[in-house]
Formats: sequence, structure tokens, C-alpha cells
Amino acid sequence: MKLSSPFFHHALPTNRLMLLVCLALLPGAFIQIYFFGFGVLINLLSCALFAIGAEYFVLYLRKRNPLTTLKDNSALLTGLLLGLALPPTLPIWMTLIGVSFAIIFAKQLYGGLGFNPFNPAMTGYVLLLISFPVEMTSWMPSREISLNFPTFIESLQLILFSETSSGHSAEFYRNIADGFTMATPLDYTKTEFTLGHMTSEIFSQQNFSNNLNGWMWVNIGFLLGGIYLLVSKIIRWHIPFSFLLGITITSQALHTYDSQLYTPTWFHLITGATMLGAFFIATDPVSATTTPKGRIIYGLLIGFLVVIIRTFGGYPEAVAFAILLLNLATPMIDHYTKPIVYGHKSESSND
Repeated sequence: MKLSSPFFHHALPTNRLMLLVCLALLPGAFIQIYFFGFGVLINLLSCALFAIGAEYFVLYLRKRNPLTTLKDNSALLTGLLLGLALPPTLPIWMTLIGVSFAIIFAKQLYGGLGFNPFNPAMTGYVLLLISFPVEMTSWMPSREISLNFPTFIESLQLILFSETSSGHSAEFYRNIADGFTMATPLDYTKTEFTLGHMTSEIFSQQNFSNNLNGWMWVNIGFLLGGIYLLVSKIIRWHIPFSFLLGITITSQALHTYDSQLYTPTWFHLITGATMLGAFFIATDPVSATTTPKGRIIYGLLIGFLVVIIRTFGGYPEAVAFAILLLNLATPMIDHYTKPIVYGHKSESSND
């Protein structure tokens, strides 16, 4: 089966295309496992299995051949993307809810691959974030500052039973000193700003800088994977470039206005799911725009919304919200950015 899309320069089979995108995730995934623990690996494996299982179940109910559809690897990719976005100690039953919703309601309910208007992985992520905000924003501190880095068995016990055989909860492993818990850089800065602290004070803290270092390397890993996708011509440059440009313009404008109240551009680029969103999620060929001009507008608006939501919104991370909001606007953007047919001055002259 061929998947025709303006994102792809080559008519690659769908299964090979999806598999190449999965492979491009590996550099960022390995780095994320190193800095934030084996819980990331467990999430990846469980999300992949849950996604394939949910797709098989729905296809069976629809009297379709499950094995034929599962071979396209789209369910696998959805599971991996969602697994990378989940905290490494998230209870397994929450993971099952998020993955099942992504596959059943955000994908198969609309008819399957090629018909879903919203990105399935981000739909599942947002459902979990809204339903379980505390658990979904409780990440492990980076390996460099963690006092009690969990082993694989301990990570598995936390995910399955919410505590280890020694009786330690996830909170025990999040502490970095004297009961102090380090949140993600985005969450931490948002909290510090509400307490009246300035940018210079926040960025001068050693623990914050060390924790930020882990997220920087994770984003570099996904950037390398994204570059591979660009060089291989699996995706085009328009959306990733405009996405990062939108973040740069918006964050720089705010930082220039008040450097003590708004974080600098480099901070937005190396934290959270910036590179994962730019190269792997926003470029989804089904839910993204399809015209050349439309892709530029689409990416710019996502980048703009990412900074605005991170800065003024109630949630520290904003990539999923920004992408889903622009998924809503995709038909309108495509409608008003249709390329003019060769030999005609405007669309109306085609009649």
C-alpha cells in the first residue's frame, strides 16, 4: 500500500515509512532512558504493545483483517510517540487508558489511518494530562542530580504497583536533597515565577542547571533523528523550520520585552518536547496541512502557541495542545493556501 502525501518525496510503502520514523526516534529515546531511567523504556514497550493490541481489537470488531492493517506500523509509531511523552513512573493503568483512547477514539473511530483529523498520540496525551495532571507532570530528576536513581526492577515495580518491594514510592526517587523534589525545567520555572523569582535567580541554581542539561541532550537526540528524516526526504523542511522559527520569534519578543520575567529562546528550544514535536509529531501527514504555504503557516502558529501556553497557560508543556489546536485549523489553512493551477491567475478562473 502506498501513502501519498506532500510530505514525502518518495512513494515509500507505508510500513517502511513508519518504521523509518520509529528508527529515527532511537537517538532521543536512548538519551531519555539514560537521563530519566528505565521507566522510559518500560513506557515505550508497554505503549507499543497496548497500541498494537487496541488496534487489533478494534479491527476485529470491525470485521477487518487485523494483521494486514497492523503491518503498516502506524499503531507502533503512535505507541512509541506517546510512550516518550509519559513520565517514567506513570501507573500502568493510566498508560493503558491513554493509549487505548489514542488508538480507538482518535484514530479508528474516524476510520483508521488517513482519516483521523487529530494526531492520535497527542490526543491520548492530552486526555491523560487533563485527567491526571499531578501524575502526568511528575517526572524524575535527571540522573546527574538524582540521589536515588531506580533500577529496572524498581522502575517496573513503581509502574505496576506504585511502590517498590522496599516500600518506596515514586516520590522517594524524585527527591534530590532534604525532601526537595525537582520538577521538569518548564514546570519549575513556571512555579518559581509565581513565587516572584526572576529569571536570573532561577537559572543561577545549580540543581536546576544540571536537570536542564538532561533535557537539552534529549532534545539534541530528537534533533539528530529529525535531521535524518529531512536528509532521507521522509519529511519536508517547512513544518519543522517554521515551528522552531515561531518559537524563536515569540520567545525572543517576550524576552526582549522583559528578560527577568520571560525565559530566553534557547530555553524553549532545549526543554520539553520541542524537537520531538517539531520533527515527529507536527509533521504527521494525516492531521497536518498539505499545501506548501499552509505548512509554513501551520508550523509558525504551533510555535507561537507553544510559547504562549508555556508562558501564560496553566500547563507547563504546550506542544500537544498547540498541535491539536492547529489540527482543528488545518482544513481552513489548506482551503486558503491552495496553490494556483498552472495557467490560471486565480482559483475562480478554473470554472
